Amino acid sequence: MFAVPDNTLLRPENPALRHPVRVALEVAADRDRWKHLLRYDPDERFATLVEKDERQEVWLMSWLPGQRTDLHDHAFASGAFTVVSGHLTEAVARRAPDGRAVTELHPLAAGQSRVFGPGYVHEVRNDGPDPAVSIHVYRDAERAMRTYHLDALGGPVLD
Repeated sequence: MFAVPDNTLLRPENPALRHPVRVALEVAADRDRWKHLLRYDPDERFATLVEKDERQEVWLMSWLPGQRTDLHDHAFASGAFTVVSGHLTEAVARRAPDGRAVTELHPLAAGQSRVFGPGYVHEVRNDGPDPAVSIHVYRDAERAMRTYHLDALGGPVLD
């Protein structure tokens, strides 16, 4: 049998060390935390701040069929996003080591997450027939989007 010595201290978890996917999954699972904020906008993807502290911002986004982001990065922020409901597709644009343009598609269903860092260029879209909801966590900087265009030969180019 395992016994914990009397002098053992339980250190509280350091929230700054929690992985952003873990944060996104926990917020996604706690619908009471954000359900009153959820809206669907027929003209553009809906986004609203759920919570913010000195370490991170947590955003709720809704996507009607056909809605998408531009090709972008998040400047100096890192983080993750998790699909709460529906399906999203992430297209990641990068330049391969040999210099050619590469685009990778990542279809995502409810419960699946993606991670990003500074300079990570992607677009997210709802290609499906149903609305989608996602939770996004931004760290190291406030939420920002720098737009890019895709050069067929050289990859993403900052606008």
